[in-house]
Amino acid sequence: MKNRLGNEERKFAHIIWREEPLTSRLLIDLANAELGWKKTTSYTVLKRLQEKGIFVNDKGTVRALISKDDYYSKESNAYIEEAYGGSLPAFITAFASSAVLSEEDIEKLNQLINEAEKALKKK
Repeated sequence: MKNRLGNEERKFAHIIWREEPLTSRLLIDLANAELGWKKTTSYTVLKRLQEKGIFVNDKGTVRALISKDDYYSKESNAYIEEAYGGSLPAFITAFASSAVLSEEDIEKLNQLINEAEKALKKK
């Protein structure tokens, strides 16, 4: 995904997603309080995030062009594509081999698989 967020951009983005829509002035104040950023840093990062097509500052009101869930979904898909050749089973195998899955985790994964199977049958 060409619009991946760096660590600091991600922290800033979370403020916007949490508070949107918000004034650029409030965003600057929140970034100062939560991240210790100066006004110029906040505006520079906001401009980068606008160039990435994630947020917009329209007449002093900042809002998302893409939701947090949609952003992370695209980022996850891009990671699986890059690291595992787009193979979700390969990713899950790698993840499951290094993580301890609870019964609840396994049940949720089974539910997801069952829902995916039902959706395929409907097509």
